[in-house]
Amino acid sequence: MKSVPTISDAEWRVMQVFWESSPKTANEVVDHLADSTHWNPRTVKSLINRLVKKKALVFETQGRMYMYSPAVVEEDCVRSEGQSFLKRVFGGALAPLLVHFIEDEPLSNEEIDELQKILDAKRRKNS
Repeated sequence: MKSVPTISDAEWRVMQVFWESSPKTANEVVDHLADSTHWNPRTVKSLINRLVKKKALVFETQGRMYMYSPAVVEEDCVRSEGQSFLKRVFGGALAPLLVHFIEDEPLSNEEIDELQKILDAKRRKNS
């Protein structure tokens, strides 16, 4: 996995728009987020500029328009954020994280079965 920039919660919302479909103009992103965030258009454009500086977005010019696209893969960002969370909150230890969520969150029988399949596959892989 290549180096992934640290992305704030607000920047993450913007990146999700680009991960859905790209390329997009800044105004298209403003329109997309208008109902769900009520952010000022300048706020969205500032977030886009920050993401360009962080190398999370790239752009091409088409006439007078800037067309933005993700420079990072969503899966890589999710993996990086997950590792960061694990280190910050659980000292890098996976078992306490799993125990926390399994004990504290309601799980359906289907979810329990799916978790068991994943654990069984992991055990086979480790053997």
